Amino acid sequence: MDWFSNLDGTHRHPERFSRRFTGQVLQARKALGEELLPVIRLHDLRHTHATLLLADGVPVKVVSERLGHASSMITLTVYQHVHPGMGRRAADRFAALLDDG
Repeated sequence: MDWFSNLDGTHRHPERFSRRFTGQVLQARKALGEELLPVIRLHDLRHTHATLLLADGVPVKVVSERLGHASSMITLTVYQHVHPGMGRRAADRFAALLDDG
């Protein structure tokens, strides 16, 4: 059975995934000890995905497309916290390019 559709081919409501994920996180927290595993939502994985990609230098346009945002500006606004350190790295890379020339 396809995880993303019902037997008749219709799409499942996204909330089903969130509820199932939450239940699995709660089970894991009980099994491991609640202090060892923070409470996370399925949506938090989306933010982690985007943040790691942006921090690794993947272009905002690519991340925006992966997230299904209508524009890169939305991605820039939501994930602006990732960019402060990236400015310094860009300046260092540019300086290195000048030194090589």
